[in-house]
Amino acid sequence: MVQLRSSTVADTAHIMAIWRNAVEATHFFVAPEHLVEIEAELRTFFPQVALTLAVELSGNIVGFMYLHQGHLEALFVDADYHSKCIGRALIGVALAHYPQLTTDVNEQNVQALAFYQRLGFVRTGRSALDGQGRAYPLLHLRYLSPP
Repeated sequence: MVQLRSSTVADTAHIMAIWRNAVEATHFFVAPEHLVEIEAELRTFFPQVALTLAVELSGNIVGFMYLHQGHLEALFVDADYHSKCIGRALIGVALAHYPQLTTDVNEQNVQALAFYQRLGFVRTGRSALDGQGRAYPLLHLRYLSPP
């Protein structure tokens, strides 16, 4: 069982560890040098924004999301907690606030695409580059309805 809470700057190291763990488990397509760049960008970015954290009763952070104006910018769950409904719980909170929730997923991340599709997201478009101009195509998704 997890509780949801807002992040603080003190959570940054744990958030970054979850990000790294999740990416290593699912983002095999990202070049190592790009992982280093992205990690540096996020280490600066995450402390500046309000993230929603999934936290075990023991206080262990097991996942997080970042929402911005109805768009799910980031959703990462510790790989040890995949398939334990953590991502689903975070998405549920997002949908409660933004019923027309949108998100982007790396085209090569078939696990994430399948996860979103199971929850009722549909593809609305594609970009050849990610938000930072790297050659990692993005699929644009919108929540349509529960499957």
